[in-house]
Amino acid sequence: MNNHVNKGNARKGIYADVIEKIGKERICPFCSEHLRKIHPNPLDERIHWIITNNAYPYTPKKEHILLIHKEHISDIKDLSAEAWSELKSIIDELSKKRNITGGSFILRFGETKFTGASVTHLHAHLFQSDPDSQDYERKTGVLTRIG
Repeated sequence: MNNHVNKGNARKGIYADVIEKIGKERICPFCSEHLRKIHPNPLDERIHWIITNNAYPYTPKKEHILLIHKEHISDIKDLSAEAWSELKSIIDELSKKRNITGGSFILRFGETKFTGASVTHLHAHLFQSDPDSQDYERKTGVLTRIG
């Protein structure tokens, strides 16, 4: 693992190939100077957060939105009160706009060996699964470490 990605946590397939390339380049894929190479269509940018549809979403999903802290931080203690407040506002807004009536929110921070994340840059996932999908029963969904 370089100091930005953990290839061991990457899902198989195209995403694993992307993480492998990022690891070799030794870049942070969520820092603004590299983000658009990985996520070419950011939806919105706020004071503290960049909002984008995940280019490599978990399935089955109706929604999989990434909320990426603009500043390269990895520790939750470095989030300002203003960034927390803005994050809450974004989630409220997206939930209403996209009719997310149930879902999951995961904030990934710190060492990836504890989180299951493949990127150390602090970021969050906002998900809504798709229980009507043919793949719903066969997919395992999101991997995160708890406990």
